[in-house]
Amino acid sequence: MRASIGLNVPPPTKECTDEKCPFHGSLSVRGQIIEGTVVSDKIARTVVVQREYLKHISKYERYEKRKSKLHAHNPDCIAAQTGDRVSIAECRPLSKTKSFVVIQVL
Repeated sequence: MRASIGLNVPPPTKECTDEKCPFHGSLSVRGQIIEGTVVSDKIARTVVVQREYLKHISKYERYEKRKSKLHAHNPDCIAAQTGDRVSIAECRPLSKTKSFVVIQVL
């Protein structure tokens, strides 16, 4: 078991045997850390996280709201559900659409 993943997040209290877990498996995290809301958890060990951000439109000198959805791996020890606010970290590509892993439920 690896105690620390190199980020300032507390490790989960629950144990898991997931090989793609950054805390109990061999998955390393690097790159971006994004916060968002889980909008779907129907896929096995996967959550869809929606993040909202502001995009500057220089012509009108204003900002517009934008949304994007990211697929993230959901380890058994974290088990985020729909409606949870989560923090996800970038990792190596785990599948065609998954390049992030849930590291914390906020």
